[in-house]
Amino acid sequence: MTASDAGTPPWTDRLTGRGGVSVPVATAIVVADMIGVGVFTSLGFQVKDIPSGFSILLLWTVGGIVALCGVFAYSELGAMFPRSSGEYNFLGRAYHPAFGFLAGWVSATVGFAAPVALAAMAFGEYAKSVVPDLPAIPLAIGVVWLVSLVQLTGVRHSSTFQLISTVLKVVLIVAFLVAGFVIAVPQPITFAPQPGDIAHIVSAPFAIGLVFVMYSFSGWNAATYIIGEMKTPQRSLPRALLAGTLIVLVLYVALNAVFLHSTRVSALAGQLDVASVAGTAIFGSLGGRIVGAMICFGLISSISAMMWIGPRVMMTMGEDIPVLRVFSKRSESGAPAYAILFQLAVANLLLFTRSFEAVLDFIQFALLFCSFFTVAGVIKLRITDPDLPRPYRTWGYPFTPLVFLLVTAFMMYYLLTERPVQSLSGMLVMLSGLLIYAVFRRRPVAAAASPHRE
Repeated sequence: MTASDAGTPPWTDRLTGRGGVSVPVATAIVVADMIGVGVFTSLGFQVKDIPSGFSILLLWTVGGIVALCGVFAYSELGAMFPRSSGEYNFLGRAYHPAFGFLAGWVSATVGFAAPVALAAMAFGEYAKSVVPDLPAIPLAIGVVWLVSLVQLTGVRHSSTFQLISTVLKVVLIVAFLVAGFVIAVPQPITFAPQPGDIAHIVSAPFAIGLVFVMYSFSGWNAATYIIGEMKTPQRSLPRALLAGTLIVLVLYVALNAVFLHSTRVSALAGQLDVASVAGTAIFGSLGGRIVGAMICFGLISSISAMMWIGPRVMMTMGEDIPVLRVFSKRSESGAPAYAILFQLAVANLLLFTRSFEAVLDFIQFALLFCSFFTVAGVIKLRITDPDLPRPYRTWGYPFTPLVFLLVTAFMMYYLLTERPVQSLSGMLVMLSGLLIYAVFRRRPVAAAASPHRE
């Protein structure tokens, strides 16, 4: 080691002093975080009220466009404030540190641990569809521990694991798509516009379906949680978010097309596991096992992405708040070990108590609330701080942020009317962070900045 290298962590890039996460790896994190089980389960409930191939594909396309509107706004904020932790960083910069703390409090405690537990439980259940005698809970716990151990080995090994597992996931999905269009017997459905499609598109089921489509697209902002580990984030972050979201948009539209192409609408309507139904139509009696194995492999990369990005919120909070300082400590390989172990412990607790679904129910509104105000922060900063350097400017401003805000406001309204108790409970959990913030008041940003921060 030369004198100029002294004190430089081995996981950082020697030329930039930043982390070594490349655009392909950051894109893989976005893709892996977005593609869970939602796209494999939503169609059955959509075709009950929207029995039109064109309208269904348009529904998923609209969902992808709304996600892209969010990508453009988050890219501007990420390029302006290149620090890991997502909404914790953005809301604190755009409004007040207390607002950022509320978002960070939810994300650092259960915001990622609950989806990790849900994905792990889904892994266990789909593994049982392949080998029926396998126990779901031990499998779920085992896969979370395995992925966590990889994360603890450091950024370089995590990058390799994430890239390989995500590429495998995409390859398996593409293979399923090819088989569906080549092997399956085509069903009498058209994807061209029909006279009755306008009625479907302006209907209430289409609007409600968009809510659940947007849940399937959640995760498009994943790379914002690791900005501090990216090379040249002002350029890399927008590219990773855009590429990842476009890849998922294409895959989602294609998956729904192959489901409808290969399987009768009447067989799909009302079914939760539409992927298995379509798999049986494509591959015969082994279809369920083939699809189960495909989803299992895919969920590993999803869990890996969430176990990577989630602890970075607690890590960054630890850099700012003295009482949480232990979570900011990194190993020589760049892993925030204590933050990873904390998220692992919470995920295991949720798995043991089977409480992850209830937790997800009551944090959904809070997460939407934070995303809404993050995108609104782009507009706010354009007005209040027009002279701030903006290495990337939101494409289509102000229309793209407004589209995202309108759809997100509708989703929050839907949750408030359909699940008022859970939504208000989620807000109470977020507001409880104010008590912690009041007790352990955060120092000014400049004073609290860590050596890893720009």
